[in-house]
Amino acid sequence: MIMELDFASSIPIYQQIRNEIVRAVADGRLADGDRLPTIRALAQEVGVNSMTVNKAYQLLKQEGYLITDRRNGATVRCTDEGERQAVGRKVGKELGLLAAEAKVAGLSEGEFLELCRQAYAGRP
Repeated sequence: MIMELDFASSIPIYQQIRNEIVRAVADGRLADGDRLPTIRALAQEVGVNSMTVNKAYQLLKQEGYLITDRRNGATVRCTDEGERQAVGRKVGKELGLLAAEAKVAGLSEGEFLELCRQAYAGRP
């Protein structure tokens, strides 16, 4: 599993791992039911402490993106309708703040919407 982590970033490494896994599910690199590497294997692959990967996996489990089983490890779980609605509310709040920041910075509605389209399509 290839991940791009920025060790100089102010974003904690566990959060970056979480974000990379969510992006992989969103763009189809990971699908519902796919098994993730073991904590130790991923930690070794990306060069971090296994506790960091464990924290990322626990966060993903709490958010409903993973199912963990002692025998089968961690597998991807896509959200159901109730979770989809909850995520929609969360995203709506976050987009509201981003829209306000865009307005303050002088971006037009069209520019903001184009940035949203690009982000949704997976283009930074």
